[in-house]
Amino acid sequence: MCLPLTAALLLGQAPPEGAHLTNLKKLTNGGQNAEAYWAPDGKRIIFQTTREPYACDQIFVMNADGSDQHLVSTGKGRTTCAYFLKDNRHIVYASTHEAAEACPTPPDRSKGYVWGVFAGYDIYVADDTGKNPKKLTSTPGYDAEATVNFAQNKIVYTSLASGDLELWQMKPDGSGKKQITKREGYDGGAVFSHDGKQIVWRATDPSNAKAMARYKELLKENLTEPMKMELFLSDAHGKKVQQLTKFGCASFAPTFTPDGKQIIFSSNKHNCDGRRFELYRINTDGSGLEQITNFGGFTSFPEFAPDGKTLVFATDYQTTQRYEFNIWTAAWKD
Repeated sequence: MCLPLTAALLLGQAPPEGAHLTNLKKLTNGGQNAEAYWAPDGKRIIFQTTREPYACDQIFVMNADGSDQHLVSTGKGRTTCAYFLKDNRHIVYASTHEAAEACPTPPDRSKGYVWGVFAGYDIYVADDTGKNPKKLTSTPGYDAEATVNFAQNKIVYTSLASGDLELWQMKPDGSGKKQITKREGYDGGAVFSHDGKQIVWRATDPSNAKAMARYKELLKENLTEPMKMELFLSDAHGKKVQQLTKFGCASFAPTFTPDGKQIIFSSNKHNCDGRRFELYRINTDGSGLEQITNFGGFTSFPEFAPDGKTLVFATDYQTTQRYEFNIWTAAWKD
């Protein structure tokens, strides 16, 4: 029987990858690599990266073993949050390349650790080679953070179309757009359960008045602050909303376990003001919190392969340069 990582650590038994992960493999080497997601057949991974010669994030695809890493976005503007479509031959991602070919001006860090909610972001669909990009969103302001459910063939994404950062759904051709959250505050980073019946995402805690006031202030400048986010769960239509975490910290990048009964996510809950993030697991009713990793730095963006046997994630584990993040995979022992 596997001990929770925290208990195993006290006994001096747990490796940095914890009791649930084994057979670690590093797929990238250098640069800032993150948000890696599986193709439906499990043979490829799509991810965003900042590496030479690009000054800010672009979208790359690689084989599941890390080979054949190549550009599939335009190489212009800034991109984020890419995903394969159900047909295994198309991809979706957000990009600012039509607003400007240069990278957007980075956020003013004198305002703290903030993210840019760049108004130039729209969501595009393209061939898996990167050819024939087609815009799926065209409303003013931010449209990004798209993920796809292969079972239901639906896209969930974050949009400012309503004047607030809410979750929306649409079909892979951009039709059938529907707002599914209607609550003040940031709602984003959403993913479906494997059967498409539930959604989990990160959001501003509505009971945290200070965080909500800060959210409103920053949104006027197309900024948001990620360090005070909680996880929420609902059905696929945004109904029956349940708050899963209430740490007062940053919890984000959630993903469902293959059976849909638990959520793996990243958090700095052990030090809310720190930059150390580890992976945690929690039941969909909010019980059974367990720390999964103990790498000691930044570890996030987990996702299970379609067969449920392998986890992909981003981490600064064993890096040699500041702000370096690499994509790793590990076998899931459960």
